[in-house]
Amino acid sequence: MTNYMKLELAAISENEGFARSAVAAFALTLNPSLTELSDIKTAVSEAVTNCVVHAYKGGENACVIIECRAEKTEAGGILHIAIADRGCGIEDVDKALTPFFTTLSDEERSGMGFTIMQTFMHEFSVESAKGKGTTVRMCKKIGMPETEKERLNA
Repeated sequence: MTNYMKLELAAISENEGFARSAVAAFALTLNPSLTELSDIKTAVSEAVTNCVVHAYKGGENACVIIECRAEKTEAGGILHIAIADRGCGIEDVDKALTPFFTTLSDEERSGMGFTIMQTFMHEFSVESAKGKGTTVRMCKKIGMPETEKERLNA
């Protein structure tokens, strides 16, 4: 069985916690462990923060679009998350994925957002087009023994 949700919200820092909680609540249908739930919340928080801080740079009509799909499996489940913006886009995705890279070096930014997302999720990718926006896709395998997760990664 597959479940689905779509959420669109203003790209303001006040909504980051709501987005994180909404995705975590949706993930509960897969019965995640507290560690898995924490991983999901952390990755979503980083992705939404990237949209707010980098994609729009304070522009009006800024929004974050979150789509989730929950697939139940015999061993647990798989949570697919896509977080998108319609902002400025990323000029060089490979460079942006480099740990400690930030376009806002004059602010207190560590450049670890993408690295954190990659660390906490089983699958991760970034698609971006300059001037059109960015989509971060992540996948978390829920409630599966490591051998089953490895088999699904093959």
